[in-house]
Amino acid sequence: MPTMPVMPERFHLYDTTLRDGAQQEGIQLSVEDKLRIARILDALGVTFIEGGWPGANPADTEFFARAQTELRLTNARLVAFGATRKAGGTAATDPQVAGLVAAGTEYICLVAKSHDKHVTDALRSTLDENLAMVNDTVTYLTRLGKKVLVDCEHFFDGFRANRSYALDVVRTAAEAGAEVVVLCDTNGGMLPNWMGDVVSAAAGIGVDLGVHCHNDSGCAVANSLAAVDAGVMHVQGTVNGYGERTGNMDLTTLIADLQLKYGWPLLADRQLAELTHTSHAIADIANQPHLTRQPYVGHSAFAHKAGLHASAIKVNEDLYQHTQPELVGNDMRMLISNMSGRASVQIKAAQLGLEITDRELAGQVTDMIKQREADGYSYEAADASFELLVRSMTSQLNEPFELISWRVLTEENTDEGVPRDSSEATVKLVAKGERQLVIGEGNGPVNALGQGIVKALTPAYPQVAGYELVDYRVRILDEVRGTDATVRVLIDTSDGVHGWTTVGVGTNVIEASWEALADAYTYGLVKGYGLVEAESR
Repeated sequence: MPTMPVMPERFHLYDTTLRDGAQQEGIQLSVEDKLRIARILDALGVTFIEGGWPGANPADTEFFARAQTELRLTNARLVAFGATRKAGGTAATDPQVAGLVAAGTEYICLVAKSHDKHVTDALRSTLDENLAMVNDTVTYLTRLGKKVLVDCEHFFDGFRANRSYALDVVRTAAEAGAEVVVLCDTNGGMLPNWMGDVVSAAAGIGVDLGVHCHNDSGCAVANSLAAVDAGVMHVQGTVNGYGERTGNMDLTTLIADLQLKYGWPLLADRQLAELTHTSHAIADIANQPHLTRQPYVGHSAFAHKAGLHASAIKVNEDLYQHTQPELVGNDMRMLISNMSGRASVQIKAAQLGLEITDRELAGQVTDMIKQREADGYSYEAADASFELLVRSMTSQLNEPFELISWRVLTEENTDEGVPRDSSEATVKLVAKGERQLVIGEGNGPVNALGQGIVKALTPAYPQVAGYELVDYRVRILDEVRGTDATVRVLIDTSDGVHGWTTVGVGTNVIEASWEALADAYTYGLVKGYGLVEAESR
């Protein structure tokens, strides 16, 4: 076993989702969003929450103003972010520095140039003046009682371009009273085996060091771990790796790596078990799709598809898993497909509360799955249809209704000179011994079918009125056949509490849609979804 690094006496998890993460394309956080995310991060147990840049924009200024009365943090410290004073001025008279002070936070993080070319070309200043800006701003804020962190922007690139000057910036910040100096891989181009020498050189100055990595080389987490190995005690990142370009270091991955691989007790077990929830909750607030393949917290992080994997997992779950998913609040999932073996089907069925102990029966179910997958069905994303199939083949399905027939008519007519499409569906079925014949009207044939089945089922099962189709996806499976192609339809349904997915396959989209719809209502009724709400009405 490799020797694990010893956890330093103090170690900081520094989250910059609200500032650096919000710079990602497509993310626009309101003040209310930022307050909600800050509370979630505090509950998770991070050390610092960087709230934004007060004075740089009205939203961040408002956030810090409201935070003083509305945020009651129990684990984290709120940090205001800003820059060193402007060239030629003083920290005491600089308006941006005044904005940092007005934010009312105990901690302030300053960004300072540490790459000589950025000083001369971007700031259009001199190397000596830049050092004076760092010294003056840190000294001024510490005299006001603030605790100051300094982000040395472009440090790693600056170190390679002018080693001496990059280290001078670190030294100046340390001598002025900075609590932590953070080495930033701003362009994200570093590789892990380059980190140690650079960090070690900075460590010789004798100040606590941090690291801030971007992911442009795909190595942000690995680079951060390498920096930790080299002795940094402060790591900056964002939830889900949000940030400019390819993003920042993913803090959720780093936390799990340090706690589960290094054995560092950074969070309480209950907090670590909230890691998946935290990741998904912040994605929802940021209005971002969650990355299914994200380590530890992704929906697919512990999903197994191959039959070989399933056979081993049935004996010992650890054989194809690097850690236990429940430790980070995730679940192990078996994906059912044409790659599935008997073990996959048995494990998946057990997860759904269905036991298939008979090996021959399990083999029959497996063969049926493979055949239906070959016909175009996809059970990987349609657990509800899979469960219905297993229940049917194992005599564990009590059909809530019996379909007799359905028919759909779509026509175009002109009303007051305006062409209009209308669809009408006739549905015949038997539910609780009563024969129903109803006509549903809707915006298109699928909507009409949905209206028809709801009308037909409502007398026997009032709860179906609360079922809602929330997503509808169509895929043509053999496009070379044109209009004669096989069609697959996936339907997501919800009763407001539960959500489930069903699949249908047919030679046309209406046939496939009907099968998916029928499965959707069958599954909801079999599971008893919406029954309590219906009875309360």
